[in-house]
Amino acid sequence: MISLSELSSNQTFYIVYIILLIFVCIHIIMYVDKPAKALAYILLVLLLPIIGAVLYFSIGVNYRKEKYFDAKILTNDQVFEEARLRLLEHSSELIDKVQLGRYSKLAKFTNIHSFTSYNNRVKLLINGENKFPDLLEAIANAKNHVHIEYYIFENDDIGNKIAEALMAKAREGVKVRLIYDDFGSSSIRKKFVKRLSEAGVEAFAFYKLKLVKLANRMNYRNHRKIVVIDGIIGYVGGINVGDGYVNNGKKDLYWRDTHVRIEGLSVWNLQYIFLTDWNFASKQDLKINNDFFPIQKEKEFFGKTLVQVISSGPDSDLPNIRYSIVRGIMSAKNRICITTPYFIPDSSIIDALITARLSGVHVQLMIPGISDSKFVNLVSCSYYDDLLREGVEIFKYQKGFIHAKTMILDDQVGFVGTANLDNRSFELNFEVNSIIYDNDFAKQMINQFELDKKDCEQLHFEEWNDRSVFIKLAERACRLSSPLL
Repeated sequence: MISLSELSSNQTFYIVYIILLIFVCIHIIMYVDKPAKALAYILLVLLLPIIGAVLYFSIGVNYRKEKYFDAKILTNDQVFEEARLRLLEHSSELIDKVQLGRYSKLAKFTNIHSFTSYNNRVKLLINGENKFPDLLEAIANAKNHVHIEYYIFENDDIGNKIAEALMAKAREGVKVRLIYDDFGSSSIRKKFVKRLSEAGVEAFAFYKLKLVKLANRMNYRNHRKIVVIDGIIGYVGGINVGDGYVNNGKKDLYWRDTHVRIEGLSVWNLQYIFLTDWNFASKQDLKINNDFFPIQKEKEFFGKTLVQVISSGPDSDLPNIRYSIVRGIMSAKNRICITTPYFIPDSSIIDALITARLSGVHVQLMIPGISDSKFVNLVSCSYYDDLLREGVEIFKYQKGFIHAKTMILDDQVGFVGTANLDNRSFELNFEVNSIIYDNDFAKQMINQFELDKKDCEQLHFEEWNDRSVFIKLAERACRLSSPLL
């Protein structure tokens, strides 16, 4: 028997290499719950051993499952319960099953993870040119605080307009707090944030990038877009802060996006999400108080719309947004209209859509015709065959880039939020969606969907299936990486 001392350095290295390779593969088998994703990582590790192992431990480990954000989850739960008790003093959490009908199960599921209130008024905001004037006016009228959280906050014209408005309120004595994603908002990290701070705006990066943990921290991005003003007015949707989101004739690419403004008690859910993110990013310990969750006078009435806000990410035990989307699709009876800029669904979404279609539901999907990623576009295309074959209608938006993340169910329920239909949004990013149960609001969304269809090219199965075998091969080859995207 040969001892280790008798082995050459090359042989020793080879043995250590094999042991490490086996360890990584065992770790993947044990801790990656989806077989397709596990096989993709094993293949990556075998083909590119060193690079593959680094990528796996950087982006492949499910840190929700590993409780990497356990402290934040505990804080979230504590703040959530305290805020819920406060809400119950002013609004019932009981779901009106008669009014909601078949959507009562969706509302009941969502109610586990959010506050429920019928005392809301909701405004649909199409594109940045409609959102930003509304937001700037609301900031100008703030009396107590402005809480603002964005994945992308650019150092450009609109970014500086928002910044000036925030600094002006801070100088007036209004408390202004800003959370920005350190990866998505890289352009404001230094001088821009310093200028805000000098004017009295508190600004913190969420999960600040550090060289040692760079790959991992880049993987877990705060993709939320939240504004809360005085605990009464809230904004959520797909529009970040930047000139690219405004169609003012100064740029070539038309940007189609959707946001909502909410007034009422459901804003408290956005407030709760912001506060837990703030305490995590700033290392502060802001407490529940009447300024953040203002007690409403009995006569104060915002509207009669039921709104639920649901978040998910590494700080939640379950992929709540994915579950709510699947539950919504299963609840639809007549029509489903979905818009998403990135369509890399898992089997649960595909199965739900096909099952709905085969059950007689009219299913329509709108995706970009002009994409900001050719690779992601190729992966997305690989999913269209099965959907088109079963009668799902697919529309490719041609006027520009469509970035809206919406879903409409039976002209009765509207989803507007930050989550795309892909693995990153469901498993890795910090996301937030609003669900609005209101016929009039859903009809507004349907009208916009029909308007957008005029700028679309509809795909047809026979023509789509007739594309060259080389294109199909490229799409299928790229699709192998879909569990990693």
